Amino acid sequence: MKTQEIARVQAYLRRLLGSEKLQLIAPVRAGLTVELAVNGEVIGTVDRDDEEGEVSYAVTISVLEEDLPPQDAPTPPARKR
Repeated sequence: MKTQEIARVQAYLRRLLGSEKLQLIAPVRAGLTVELAVNGEVIGTVDRDDEEGEVSYAVTISVLEEDLPPQDAPTPPARKR
């Protein structure tokens, strides 16, 4: 993805998810995957798909078991929108 395209997708995701803390990080070499970060921590990737002239973007978020709270920890209340 080109720099301008990355900026457009980042602006959309920030608006959609309501957080300026989201950042898309361009790859160091062409052909590598764009990374999705929150507060500087990479949490996933964004891939571009161009099928028959229709462009779409797939966001993949990875959650590591070691990052989850303990099973016996109380679940925090859901955030109100």
